[in-house]
Order: sequence, then structure tokens, then C-alpha cells
Amino acid sequence: MLPIPDDVAADLDALIARALAEDVGAGDVTTQATIPEGTRATATFLLKESGVVAGLAVAERVFDAVDPALAVTWTAGDGDRVEAGTTFGTVEGRARSILTAERLALNLMQRMGGIATAAARMAQAARPATVLDTRKTAPGLRALDKWAVRLGGARNHRAGLFDMVLVKDNHIAAAGGIRQAIDAVGAHAQETGRELPVEVEARTLDEVDAVLAAVAGGARVDRILLDNMARRTDDGLDVSMLAQAVERVGGRVQTEASGNVTLDTVPTIAATGVDLISSGALTHSVTALDVSLKVDLELG
Repeated sequence: MLPIPDDVAADLDALIARALAEDVGAGDVTTQATIPEGTRATATFLLKESGVVAGLAVAERVFDAVDPALAVTWTAGDGDRVEAGTTFGTVEGRARSILTAERLALNLMQRMGGIATAAARMAQAARPATVLDTRKTAPGLRALDKWAVRLGGARNHRAGLFDMVLVKDNHIAAAGGIRQAIDAVGAHAQETGRELPVEVEARTLDEVDAVLAAVAGGARVDRILLDNMARRTDDGLDVSMLAQAVERVGGRVQTEASGNVTLDTVPTIAATGVDLISSGALTHSVTALDVSLKVDLELG
């Protein structure tokens, strides 16, 4: 089993506690009413569609939070590609505890598995470009969402507003233009002594040229975000502007494409030679992976 990353582990126990409080409240009244105290059970995890399983270690922590005596065993690991119809784990112990923990454990596994599966498919389709996620995650679940992206084989963009300078259209408008915004970023870095990666958004070829002019003048820009330069038309996806932008940059800084990124369009976008392709859909439009938990009571 892969270790839980530090960024996930930092808030995981508190997250699970909040989620259990939300779901269980004062008690699982249906389970208490229908399952005799002391009844034991073995429950089996079944993958009902092919995909990348994720969140197994997190589910294990859910069961432990409900009842530390529950025994969880896995035959697959986080990030494994598993075929439909495969059983990949069991949990054994008090039936009441298993049933109380079931929904939260499955919710997290299904969401993380859906993200990991989508990330794996898009990462494969985008090669040799690299697929990135975005900040369009479920509030409170960002660390889990981004771990699922990594488990699927894509990469994380910034974790939040604090670890990268990303100058977008509204920043540019408020600063008075691209060059003014880039100069302000440089002045702020000097003033604070805090050097962070710098990315600047460009929506037109003129804006690309403005960023490149700043770079030529010695400004720090590590990456250009080529936003919505892949445009849908009646004839399909037009990537001519994106291709021209990549050519103009000529490898002087990294290039990242965003906008109209789907599993169907990502190969065409990647063919322009762009380095990175970011997709908010990986985490904001999650299709849950179909995982079930079949509980067998040991009556008697």
C-alpha cells in the first residue's frame, strides 16, 4: 500500500471526523435497529467498471476511525489499473461498524477513483504533453483530489494561491497591462525576498509577444498560459492560433494550454507542441468510479 502523502495526511483525520459527524450524527439508527449487537460480517470490495482504483488507504482510515478493531485487507493498491468484475479487498469485523463506515469509505473511493481514471486516460491521450489539474476542486477535498490526479499519472498545478504567481486576465486588467503586471510581480519579489514560479496568461498572439518582450528585457516568467487558443468551430477544433503561439515562444519558457480540453480534444491540442495542458474537468466534473461493498453477515 502506498503511504498517504503528507499534504493529504495533514488534515485527513479531521476531514474524516467532519464527514462522519455529517453522516452518522448521533448514531446509525437503521443499523442499530436491524443488526444485533455482536453480529460479525465480512464485506468485499468489487469494482464494477474498469478503472484506476484510488482512495484505498483513505477508506482504511475511515474504517479505523469508526472501529479500530475492523481488519481491512487489499489485493490491489492505490493507482492500480483494475478490470471490471474484480474483487480487490475485504473488511472484516463488527457488522454494525462496517455498515456505519460503508458510505463514507465508498464516497471517497468512488470520487478519487473517478478522478484517477480520468487523469490516466487524459494523460495517455496527451502524450508527449503533460496533463495538469487546476484549483477547480471540491472545497475541503483539494488534497484528496490532487492525490487522485497523481495516482492517475497526471500532474498537479499549484496547490493554492500561495505557491505560485499566476497572473491572469483580471490581474492584468487591474495592473494596467501585461508589462505592468509582470514588472509589479518582479518588484514584489524583490521587496519580499520571496521567489516563486511565475506564469502569465495570454489570450492573443499580441499578448504572447508582450510576455516575450518582458522576458527579453530580463523579467522572470517561467511559463505562458495560452488560454482558449484552441477554439471550437463548426468544422471541429481550430488550434492554429495555439500552434502559432507555441512556435513564437520557441522554447524560451514553458507553454501551457487551457480551454476546451477534453479527452477527445487533448490529442489535437498536444500535437501543437505545447508542453503542458491543464484541465479543470479532471476534478470539477468527476464521474464516480463504480465501486461496491457487498456485506455478508455471519449470523448465528
